[in-house]
Amino acid sequence: MMLIQFIVVLVFIFIGARLGSLGIGLAGGAGIVVLALMGVPVDPTTGIPWDVLGIITAVIMCIAALQTAGGLDLLVSVTERILRSNPKRINYYAPIVTYFMTVFCGTGHVAFSSLPVIAEVAKETGIRPSRPLSISVVASQVAIAASPISAAMIAMLAAVEPLGVEFHQLLIVAIPVTFIGCMVGAFVASKLGCELEDDPIYQERLAAGLVKMRGETQYNIKKGAKPALWIFAVSLILVIGYSLAIAPSLGLVEEPPMPRNAAIMVFMMAAGLLIVLFCGAKPAEISNESTFRGGMSAVACILGVAWLGNTFVNAHIDTIKAFGGGIIEGQPWLLAVVLFFASALLYSQAATTATLMPVAVSMGVASTTMVAAFPAVTGLYLLPTYPTTVAAIEMDDTGTTRIGKYVFNHPFIIPGLVSVVVAVGLGFILAPIVL
Repeated sequence: MMLIQFIVVLVFIFIGARLGSLGIGLAGGAGIVVLALMGVPVDPTTGIPWDVLGIITAVIMCIAALQTAGGLDLLVSVTERILRSNPKRINYYAPIVTYFMTVFCGTGHVAFSSLPVIAEVAKETGIRPSRPLSISVVASQVAIAASPISAAMIAMLAAVEPLGVEFHQLLIVAIPVTFIGCMVGAFVASKLGCELEDDPIYQERLAAGLVKMRGETQYNIKKGAKPALWIFAVSLILVIGYSLAIAPSLGLVEEPPMPRNAAIMVFMMAAGLLIVLFCGAKPAEISNESTFRGGMSAVACILGVAWLGNTFVNAHIDTIKAFGGGIIEGQPWLLAVVLFFASALLYSQAATTATLMPVAVSMGVASTTMVAAFPAVTGLYLLPTYPTTVAAIEMDDTGTTRIGKYVFNHPFIIPGLVSVVVAVGLGFILAPIVL
């Protein structure tokens, strides 16, 4: 019966993945109905990761308010100045920019606005745009595993904190390994493909007048953009500072007024309120922003698929631990492989983390293995259909960022694989030292 129930879980995950977006969450809910009819206990109090959903919602509200106030436009304008200051090094500057924008904002959707800039600067400099675009998209996804306020990070912390892993320890491992992984990926990306002037498709498009030089973009930065950005930055510092202060290993605050998860929620919501009150962000416009829609889609995905996965795991936790624990213990890298392909299927780092990391905990997987494998939840570029991947392809009018006839032979896969493999490999070195 357990095998049949597991097949049910896989079937509904597959259905959700085919539907995409909210379909993942809706399919997860339908799968729970089938499991319940098969006699599996359904308990929303233990099956739904409420803290994770609450934090994602609070963070997304704040980021959407920041976008409404013009803060993200200001970030993009700064990005363009950085890239144009040394265009010859765009293969490295571009992923650095998208990496830290994602770390700062907690969502890879912020990369959308910088991709046109990257494409234009590369094209104007005579650099093959597929090189910086591919690794920039990868960096915006891998950085999710290093952001202190990303949904995946919060889900990861919820899984490993009971094992004694603290917030700052997770960041100490995740930030350097993912950043180094992306930089190695950038080096590899800079060597891929022929030079722009030698690309026959580019020459064809150039001759047909399909390649346009648009020049530097003029941004209409709102008056409240800069103070909104400062409010968000201060709130992020407060979140990290409070989490460090109440960490048991540091012992700076023995009796904290509220737990870390609650602090993240209220700090983010308070920052959003300040942005609304003093930076011109209109509440009615916040829910229309792309970051809000993308974030709420992630909430729906996690609600359905994590509840589905947890329902199955909670019903068979002893069997899963006995069967899978020894396999992962003997071959710990297998956890990274599972996470990588699951993320490509679920299209969400957070949903992958919230669904599979509790399974790893139930199997008795060591905390060091889980932390080391964490960057592998960022394999969303495997199929060239993720929104930022599609956007990069569409924004490159030179035609160098294109999908091959075998689907998987696209410019994102090699830099992405290199970035994740390096990050996970370094994680297995650094995690045992830090934890």
